[in-house]
Amino acid sequence: MLSIEKEIEKSIKSRRKGVLLFPEDFSAIGSSEAVRKALQRLKDRGVIRTVAQGIYVRPEIDEFIGELTPTAEEVALAISKRDKIRIVPTGAYALNALGLSTQIPMKVVFLTDGAPREIKIGNRTIKFKKTTPKNLLAKGKISGLIIQALKEIGKDKVTPDEEEKIISLLVKENQKFLKNDILLAPVWIRKIMQKALS
Repeated sequence: MLSIEKEIEKSIKSRRKGVLLFPEDFSAIGSSEAVRKALQRLKDRGVIRTVAQGIYVRPEIDEFIGELTPTAEEVALAISKRDKIRIVPTGAYALNALGLSTQIPMKVVFLTDGAPREIKIGNRTIKFKKTTPKNLLAKGKISGLIIQALKEIGKDKVTPDEEEKIISLLVKENQKFLKNDILLAPVWIRKIMQKALS
């Protein structure tokens, strides 16, 4: 039993600090039960911390702030990679990610083609919401976020300032991706996005 713990510890210490860890990462080392027990002991020893149920991190310490906690986006991305699912940030979180809002939502919602679920991370919640494949077809990171942010703002509610900021962000998007993503957007959002085409 000890050798499994030592092997997992060695594997964890070979990765950079702050990287998210799942029990599945160590399936080659031992049975799921043995891995779970070893991770529990490593947690008791302070080698790793629990981020959420079944998700661990090798703590990263900043000399000024202290221990750094993984962001909701980092956790969501790690889960999407592990489960091979697609995710798209929505709502208030999309607005915040684009700098269109300073509000940091306590509940971060992602559209996904994976199983719907909620994960608690400290006092924040990540929600994976099942959606249709069309909502996950955006190729551009910026344009995909902008479609979701505009849906959150709502039709006829976009201020001239917001529109200006959105267009300046879209200009940085890969034009090929932008042209693809414009076709996925509702007509009113399409009109705004087209202004960014050169």
